[in-house]
Amino acid sequence: MRTIYILWLRQLIRYSRSKARMFASLGQPLLFLFAFGFGLSPLYAKAGGGDYIQFIAPGIIAMTILFNAVFSGLEIIWDKQFGFLKETLVAPVSRFEIVMGKILGGATIAFIQGLIVFGITFIAGFSISNIAYIPVGLFFMVLIALLFSALGTAIAARMNDMQGFPLIMNFLIMPLFFLSGALFPIKDLPKALSVVTKLNPLSYGVDGVRGAFTGAAHFSLGLDFTVLVVVIVAVTAFGVYQFSRVEV
Repeated sequence: MRTIYILWLRQLIRYSRSKARMFASLGQPLLFLFAFGFGLSPLYAKAGGGDYIQFIAPGIIAMTILFNAVFSGLEIIWDKQFGFLKETLVAPVSRFEIVMGKILGGATIAFIQGLIVFGITFIAGFSISNIAYIPVGLFFMVLIALLFSALGTAIAARMNDMQGFPLIMNFLIMPLFFLSGALFPIKDLPKALSVVTKLNPLSYGVDGVRGAFTGAAHFSLGLDFTVLVVVIVAVTAFGVYQFSRVEV
Protein backbone atom coordinates (compact mmCIF):
# COMPACT_ATOMS: atom_id res chain seq x y z
CA MET A 1 0.00 0.00 0.00
CA ARG A 2 2.90 2.36 0.74
CA THR A 3 4.20 1.89 -2.82
CA ILE A 4 0.78 2.64 -4.28
CA TYR A 5 0.56 5.83 -2.22
CA ILE A 6 4.06 7.01 -3.21
CA LEU A 7 3.47 6.46 -6.94
CA TRP A 8 0.05 8.09 -6.72
CA LEU A 9 1.45 11.11 -4.88
CA ARG A 10 4.36 11.43 -7.31
CA GLN A 11 2.03 11.75 -10.28
CA LEU A 12 -0.09 14.35 -8.49
CA ILE A 13 2.99 16.42 -7.69
CA ARG A 14 4.10 16.25 -11.33
CA TYR A 15 0.66 17.36 -12.43
CA SER A 16 0.45 20.24 -9.95
CA ARG A 17 3.81 21.58 -11.17
CA SER A 18 2.78 21.59 -14.83
CA LYS A 19 0.49 24.59 -15.10
CA ALA A 20 0.75 24.59 -18.91
CA ARG A 21 -0.46 21.00 -19.07
CA MET A 22 -3.37 21.77 -16.74
CA PHE A 23 -4.67 24.56 -18.98
CA ALA A 24 -3.75 23.05 -22.34
CA SER A 25 -5.75 19.90 -21.60
CA LEU A 26 -8.89 22.04 -21.27
CA GLY A 27 -8.65 23.45 -24.80
CA GLN A 28 -10.17 20.54 -26.73
CA PRO A 29 -13.14 19.86 -24.42
CA LEU A 30 -14.03 23.55 -24.26
CA LEU A 31 -13.87 23.79 -28.05
CA PHE A 32 -16.24 20.83 -28.39
CA LEU A 33 -18.53 22.13 -25.65
CA PHE A 34 -19.00 25.64 -27.01
CA ALA A 35 -18.50 25.12 -30.75
CA PHE A 36 -20.58 21.96 -31.05
CA GLY A 37 -22.91 22.79 -28.17
CA PHE A 38 -24.01 26.17 -29.49
CA GLY A 39 -23.33 25.52 -33.16
CA LEU A 40 -25.54 22.44 -33.42
CA SER A 41 -28.05 23.42 -30.76
CA PRO A 42 -30.60 24.95 -33.21
CA LEU A 43 -30.48 21.88 -35.47
CA TYR A 44 -30.82 19.53 -32.50
CA ALA A 45 -33.80 21.48 -31.18
CA LYS A 46 -35.51 21.50 -34.61
CA ALA A 47 -35.05 17.73 -34.81
CA GLY A 48 -36.98 17.41 -31.55
CA GLY A 49 -33.99 16.58 -29.37
CA GLY A 50 -34.41 19.48 -26.98
CA ASP A 51 -31.48 21.37 -25.47
CA TYR A 52 -28.25 20.10 -27.05
CA ILE A 53 -26.11 21.50 -24.23
CA GLN A 54 -27.98 19.22 -21.82
CA PHE A 55 -27.15 16.29 -24.07
CA ILE A 56 -23.55 17.05 -25.00
CA ALA A 57 -22.20 18.29 -21.64
CA PRO A 58 -21.94 14.81 -20.02
CA GLY A 59 -20.22 13.55 -23.17
CA ILE A 60 -17.65 16.36 -23.03
CA ILE A 61 -17.00 15.62 -19.35
CA ALA A 62 -16.39 11.97 -20.25
CA MET A 63 -14.15 13.01 -23.17
CA THR A 64 -12.00 15.14 -20.86
CA ILE A 65 -11.51 12.24 -18.49
CA LEU A 66 -10.89 9.80 -21.33
CA PHE A 67 -8.03 11.74 -22.94
CA ASN A 68 -6.34 12.72 -19.69
CA ALA A 69 -6.56 9.20 -18.29
CA VAL A 70 -5.21 7.45 -21.38
CA PHE A 71 -2.33 9.83 -21.92
CA SER A 72 -1.20 9.35 -18.32
CA GLY A 73 0.54 6.33 -19.83
CA LEU A 74 3.16 8.73 -21.20
CA GLU A 75 4.45 9.06 -17.64
CA ILE A 76 5.49 5.41 -17.74
CA ILE A 77 7.45 5.80 -20.98
CA TRP A 78 9.06 8.92 -19.55
CA ASP A 79 10.07 6.97 -16.42
CA LYS A 80 11.53 4.23 -18.61
CA GLN A 81 13.72 6.65 -20.52
CA PHE A 82 15.07 8.32 -17.38
CA GLY A 83 15.54 5.15 -15.35
CA PHE A 84 12.98 5.79 -12.64
CA LEU A 85 10.82 2.83 -13.65
CA LYS A 86 13.81 0.48 -13.50
CA GLU A 87 14.50 1.60 -9.94
CA THR A 88 10.86 0.97 -9.08
CA LEU A 89 10.78 -2.49 -10.68
CA VAL A 90 13.89 -3.73 -8.82
CA ALA A 91 12.43 -2.64 -5.48
CA PRO A 92 11.00 -5.42 -3.27
CA VAL A 93 7.38 -4.64 -4.14
CA SER A 94 4.87 -6.46 -6.29
CA ARG A 95 4.16 -5.43 -9.87
CA PHE A 96 0.50 -5.20 -8.87
CA GLU A 97 1.25 -2.36 -6.45
CA ILE A 98 3.26 -0.53 -9.10
CA VAL A 99 0.45 -0.85 -11.63
CA MET A 100 -2.19 0.27 -9.13
CA GLY A 101 -0.12 3.28 -8.11
CA LYS A 102 0.20 4.34 -11.75
CA ILE A 103 -3.47 3.72 -12.49
CA LEU A 104 -4.74 5.59 -9.43
CA GLY A 105 -2.41 8.52 -10.10
CA GLY A 106 -3.54 8.85 -13.71
CA ALA A 107 -7.19 8.38 -12.76
CA THR A 108 -7.03 11.05 -10.05
CA ILE A 109 -5.55 13.61 -12.46
CA ALA A 110 -8.15 12.77 -15.11
CA PHE A 111 -10.96 13.05 -12.56
CA ILE A 112 -9.74 16.48 -11.45
CA GLN A 113 -9.74 17.66 -15.06
CA GLY A 114 -13.24 16.23 -15.45
CA LEU A 115 -14.40 18.17 -12.38
CA ILE A 116 -13.03 21.40 -13.85
CA VAL A 117 -14.92 20.87 -17.11
CA PHE A 118 -18.00 19.82 -15.14
CA GLY A 119 -17.95 23.22 -13.45
CA ILE A 120 -17.47 25.03 -16.77
CA THR A 121 -20.51 23.30 -18.29
CA PHE A 122 -22.74 25.33 -15.97
CA ILE A 123 -21.43 28.49 -17.63
CA ALA A 124 -22.59 27.04 -20.95
CA GLY A 125 -26.08 26.53 -19.52
CA PHE A 126 -25.96 22.93 -18.32
CA SER A 127 -28.21 22.05 -15.39
CA ILE A 128 -28.62 19.01 -13.13
CA SER A 129 -32.05 17.42 -13.20
CA ASN A 130 -31.78 15.94 -9.70
CA ILE A 131 -29.00 17.10 -7.36
CA ALA A 132 -29.40 13.92 -5.30
CA TYR A 133 -27.79 12.01 -8.19
CA ILE A 134 -24.67 14.19 -8.34
CA PRO A 135 -22.63 11.66 -6.29
CA VAL A 136 -23.72 8.94 -8.73
CA GLY A 137 -22.52 11.01 -11.69
CA LEU A 138 -19.21 11.70 -9.95
CA PHE A 139 -18.85 7.98 -9.26
CA PHE A 140 -19.26 7.19 -12.96
CA MET A 141 -16.63 9.82 -13.72
CA VAL A 142 -14.27 7.97 -11.39
CA LEU A 143 -15.01 4.67 -13.15
CA ILE A 144 -14.23 6.18 -16.57
CA ALA A 145 -10.97 7.57 -15.19
CA LEU A 146 -9.96 4.20 -13.72
CA LEU A 147 -10.80 2.29 -16.88
CA PHE A 148 -8.83 4.43 -19.30
CA SER A 149 -5.95 5.08 -16.94
CA ALA A 150 -5.63 1.29 -16.70
CA LEU A 151 -5.76 1.02 -20.50
CA GLY A 152 -3.08 3.68 -20.98
CA THR A 153 -0.89 2.01 -18.35
CA ALA A 154 -1.27 -1.44 -19.92
CA ILE A 155 -0.30 -0.24 -23.39
CA ALA A 156 2.56 1.98 -22.21
CA ALA A 157 4.06 -0.90 -20.20
CA ARG A 158 5.45 -2.50 -23.38
CA MET A 159 6.35 0.67 -25.27
CA ASN A 160 9.54 2.73 -25.31
CA ASP A 161 8.71 5.30 -27.99
CA MET A 162 7.11 8.49 -26.68
CA GLN A 163 6.20 9.55 -30.22
CA GLY A 164 4.54 6.25 -31.07
CA PHE A 165 2.34 6.20 -27.98
CA PRO A 166 0.16 9.22 -28.95
CA LEU A 167 -0.28 7.81 -32.46
CA ILE A 168 -1.51 4.46 -31.14
CA MET A 169 -3.72 6.13 -28.56
CA ASN A 170 -5.34 8.47 -31.09
CA PHE A 171 -5.97 5.54 -33.43
CA LEU A 172 -7.72 3.73 -30.58
CA ILE A 173 -9.26 6.55 -28.55
CA MET A 174 -10.84 8.73 -31.25
CA PRO A 175 -13.14 5.92 -32.49
CA LEU A 176 -14.04 5.08 -28.88
CA PHE A 177 -15.04 8.68 -28.27
CA PHE A 178 -16.99 9.32 -31.47
CA LEU A 179 -18.81 5.97 -31.20
CA SER A 180 -19.77 6.36 -27.54
CA GLY A 181 -22.87 8.53 -27.89
CA ALA A 182 -21.03 11.51 -26.44
CA LEU A 183 -21.97 13.74 -29.40
CA PHE A 184 -25.07 12.06 -30.81
CA PRO A 185 -27.88 9.83 -29.52
CA ILE A 186 -27.26 6.10 -29.94
CA LYS A 187 -30.96 5.33 -30.21
CA ASP A 188 -32.24 4.14 -33.62
CA LEU A 189 -28.77 3.85 -35.16
CA PRO A 190 -28.11 1.51 -38.10
CA LYS A 191 -27.70 -2.04 -36.84
CA ALA A 192 -23.94 -2.29 -37.47
CA LEU A 193 -23.26 1.03 -35.76
CA SER A 194 -25.56 0.11 -32.89
CA VAL A 195 -23.57 -3.07 -32.27
CA VAL A 196 -20.31 -1.13 -32.24
CA THR A 197 -21.59 1.41 -29.72
CA LYS A 198 -22.82 -1.37 -27.45
CA LEU A 199 -19.39 -3.03 -27.55
CA ASN A 200 -17.71 0.26 -26.69
CA PRO A 201 -17.11 0.50 -22.90
CA LEU A 202 -17.06 4.29 -23.05
CA SER A 203 -20.72 4.21 -24.19
CA TYR A 204 -21.65 2.93 -20.74
CA GLY A 205 -19.53 5.56 -19.02
CA VAL A 206 -21.09 8.40 -21.00
CA ASP A 207 -24.54 6.92 -20.44
CA GLY A 208 -23.92 6.63 -16.70
CA VAL A 209 -22.82 10.26 -16.39
CA ARG A 210 -25.68 11.48 -18.59
CA GLY A 211 -28.25 9.35 -16.78
CA ALA A 212 -27.13 10.55 -13.36
CA PHE A 213 -26.94 14.24 -14.25
CA THR A 214 -29.89 14.57 -16.65
CA GLY A 215 -32.00 11.45 -16.10
CA ALA A 216 -31.77 10.56 -19.81
CA ALA A 217 -29.97 7.22 -19.74
CA HIS A 218 -30.13 4.92 -22.78
CA PHE A 219 -29.18 1.84 -20.79
CA SER A 220 -29.84 1.34 -17.09
CA LEU A 221 -27.43 2.75 -14.52
CA GLY A 222 -27.04 -0.76 -13.14
CA LEU A 223 -25.92 -2.09 -16.52
CA ASP A 224 -23.56 0.87 -16.98
CA PHE A 225 -21.97 0.18 -13.60
CA THR A 226 -21.64 -3.57 -14.20
CA VAL A 227 -20.02 -3.23 -17.62
CA LEU A 228 -17.54 -0.61 -16.44
CA VAL A 229 -16.48 -2.59 -13.37
CA VAL A 230 -16.00 -5.80 -15.36
CA VAL A 231 -13.91 -4.03 -18.01
CA ILE A 232 -11.85 -2.19 -15.37
CA VAL A 233 -10.97 -5.49 -13.68
CA ALA A 234 -10.09 -7.09 -17.03
CA VAL A 235 -7.93 -4.19 -18.24
CA THR A 236 -6.18 -3.88 -14.87
CA ALA A 237 -5.36 -7.59 -14.94
CA PHE A 238 -4.00 -7.13 -18.46
CA GLY A 239 -1.88 -4.22 -17.23
CA VAL A 240 -0.42 -6.30 -14.38
CA TYR A 241 0.39 -9.05 -16.88
CA GLN A 242 2.09 -6.55 -19.18
CA PHE A 243 4.21 -5.21 -16.31
CA SER A 244 5.17 -8.74 -15.30
CA ARG A 245 6.82 -9.13 -18.71
CA VAL A 246 8.83 -5.90 -18.48
CA GLU A 247 12.51 -6.75 -18.23
CA VAL A 248 14.53 -4.89 -15.60
